[in-house]
Amino acid sequence: MPTPLTLYGANDCDDTDHVIDRLRAWNIPFREVILERDPDAERFVIFINGGYRSTPTLVFGDGRLKTILTEPTDEELTEVLGRAGYVVQP
Repeated sequence: MPTPLTLYGANDCDDTDHVIDRLRAWNIPFREVILERDPDAERFVIFINGGYRSTPTLVFGDGRLKTILTEPTDEELTEVLGRAGYVVQP
């Protein structure tokens, strides 16, 4: 079973839009959190990114052990999705 995925993104962010489009094209299930609508999520993203409001930030996992991926390239996204148990069909 694949690791749960949460995408923290921003309105008017081309990188967020690109990653969402890729995930949808690959039929990867994810929970989308838009920072402008969730101040707690925005503080979380700033904390885990060393003081930066970097989007998109992807969090794989829902327990104590998580994998964080920030502003990934397509290659990085594909690699981490595979490690998380997802099958990516180009």
